Amino acid sequence: MIPKEVLKQVRRIQIRTSHLAEDALADAYQSVFRGQGIEFDEVREYQPGDDVRSIDWNVTARTGAPHVKKFHEERELTVMLLVDLSGSQRFGSHRALKSEIAAEFAAAIAYSAITNNDKVGFVGFTDRIEKFVPPKKGSRHVLRVVREILSLAPEGRGTDLSLALDYLNKVASRKTVAFLVSDFRDPKLDRALRVSARRHDLVAVCLRDPREEKLPPAGMVFAEDPETGLRLLVDTGSPRVRSAFEAARRLERAALAERFRRAGVDSIDVRVDRPYVDPLVRFFRMRERRFR
Repeated sequence: MIPKEVLKQVRRIQIRTSHLAEDALADAYQSVFRGQGIEFDEVREYQPGDDVRSIDWNVTARTGAPHVKKFHEERELTVMLLVDLSGSQRFGSHRALKSEIAAEFAAAIAYSAITNNDKVGFVGFTDRIEKFVPPKKGSRHVLRVVREILSLAPEGRGTDLSLALDYLNKVASRKTVAFLVSDFRDPKLDRALRVSARRHDLVAVCLRDPREEKLPPAGMVFAEDPETGLRLLVDTGSPRVRSAFEAARRLERAALAERFRRAGVDSIDVRVDRPYVDPLVRFFRMRERRFR
């Protein structure tokens, strides 16, 4: 039985993200993500301006007049949402937990996909595969995916991104558009990134909370790792401690960006204290410029 609070939250996300997908993201989504391939359409007589490389020489020889082959893009896509459900996702210092922002972001992508008649699938993971929902179409299916993200009680607490990507490669026999939504607290990722990026159009969505980037001057506090349970006493009143923490986080972000670059993976930075629409629109515009 799904709690009423979760159902209300799902409804709020549905209203917010379905309108967003129809208004702000629909055209951008369609122009950025290409179909699975090119399908043959017809053969017709050559017309001035046609690409001579498309001439069908067999038909041309048989009819005595130049003919060209015409093709069209196979539009239908499969979009896979790989969402991190580990312990660190149940943290939030502003309007929402990272897990709630992940659900909203996934819903925005999913509604954009079904608006374009694409299929949407879901893989929820921690240090194990928690849930797999096969790709389907339709708004009811999207609502199921959002409910799973918000209400699933995961068995694991840690993060294994390589496991999630390997699982994607097993269940998706054809090329998909795959959004990997996580805070990327897993250093063992390089090989899986490279392999999955070759097989799929992989996009890394990095969730960030400002309290994980910068410590407030709150004196002596206990900090607990939500994935391992490790507790440390931290002197946040010390400027040197706060500065060292911020420097370490900057290095981690730079190292992660370099790993994405080497693997050929595009990334989107989503901060929980800011609207996720802005970085998503910037990502779409970047991809549009690349395809021109």
